[in-house]
Amino acid sequence: MTYETIIGLEVHVQLDTQSKAFSPDPVQFGAAPNTLVDAISLGHPGTLPVLNGEVVEAAVKAGLALNCSIREHSTLSRKHYFYPDLPKGYQISQYEDPICYDGHLDIKDDEGSTFRVGITRIHIEEDAGKLMHDRDPLESVVDLNRCGTPLLEIVSEPDLRSARQAFHYLRVLRQIVRYLGIGDGNMEEGSFRCDANVSVRPVGTQTLGTKTELKNMNSFRNVERAIEFEAARHVAVLRAGGTIVQETRLWDGQSGETRSMRSKESAPDYRYLPDPDLVPVVVPAGRVDAVRSAMPELPARRLARYMEALGLSAYDAGVLTEEIDVAEYFESVLEALGISKISVTPAVAKLVANLMTSEVLRTVNERGVPVDELSVEPERLAGLARLRLSDAVSSSAATTLFDAMIDDPAEPEELAQTLNLIQVSDAGALVPAVEAALASS
Repeated sequence: MTYETIIGLEVHVQLDTQSKAFSPDPVQFGAAPNTLVDAISLGHPGTLPVLNGEVVEAAVKAGLALNCSIREHSTLSRKHYFYPDLPKGYQISQYEDPICYDGHLDIKDDEGSTFRVGITRIHIEEDAGKLMHDRDPLESVVDLNRCGTPLLEIVSEPDLRSARQAFHYLRVLRQIVRYLGIGDGNMEEGSFRCDANVSVRPVGTQTLGTKTELKNMNSFRNVERAIEFEAARHVAVLRAGGTIVQETRLWDGQSGETRSMRSKESAPDYRYLPDPDLVPVVVPAGRVDAVRSAMPELPARRLARYMEALGLSAYDAGVLTEEIDVAEYFESVLEALGISKISVTPAVAKLVANLMTSEVLRTVNERGVPVDELSVEPERLAGLARLRLSDAVSSSAATTLFDAMIDDPAEPEELAQTLNLIQVSDAGALVPAVEAALASS
């Protein structure tokens, strides 16, 4: 029997706010354990949580970017479970009426074909603490700094059919999060986390199989590997006449296997109830319109514009739009050249794109600095572009000149003169030099 894989992803996005979701405690990665906690995030009796307004703003941004409907009235609930890293015994989340619902995201696969992933919901919640098992040889220790950190949980429909599709979905979702400026998307630091629900079913049937939930995946590649392993495990168990148990499983990147962690809870196990200390979240249509008007151009639209209006290839456009800071730098160079977005020629766009990919991004990667902290500002790169457009310097000389510009604040033309990089293309100036060279030989 042939089986197909069914995948749904739950992605937790840690929001880039200064304070926590319901308390004024600061949010900071890498602080000393248990130093960023207060009575509210620990749930002490008599404390009252207050919702951080930036969390609502981020949720609306994410919902609009993922084509969701925005609910005008939603409630915050208590999700109960007992675990050492959750001192309150419950997590503030949303259940019956999430702030965003019924969206979708269109993704391109490796062959360039488009597939659509439905977005079931986006809801607001707070994070729990963190258990660490490698600090003490005999005991696990807990760091509660992360308690109360604001999250958005983005839940997809079970529309993904392969680990590779899941990889592409996560890559695009992280790109959108970074474009919106609501989170840094750093999987290694846990600010962009993914749980994968995996099941298999015989090809041609519609009933979903029993799913398992995968955790502990800290990179796109590990998500892909874990899903591939788990789907193959399901098929092997079923072909051997066994039964899949609904459970949560951990991914072990070193062994390349999943292992059982605990039985998987369902919604009734969490005993959701409206949080009595928090008023409903109200997002009127006018506020949604205000957020929509301030949204940046999203990566898919910008990529299409670079290809259609600027004549760039899919590869060049993809490189330039991968990160919003790179795209903004590129457009600042065009503006510094005095070219509007609608009048730039493909030749100029291609030349600037080449300088971006061959010089700017090379240097950014080699030196490990963000593009907006590069010592060559867009205005100075525009000066180098002018020299290339007029054939005053060759492509190889441009590389030499750019490397010099990193450490020398002089204008590109002045620096090119100093380094003797200006090439002479005037025939009248070249003839005497050629004749002199021939005569001397």
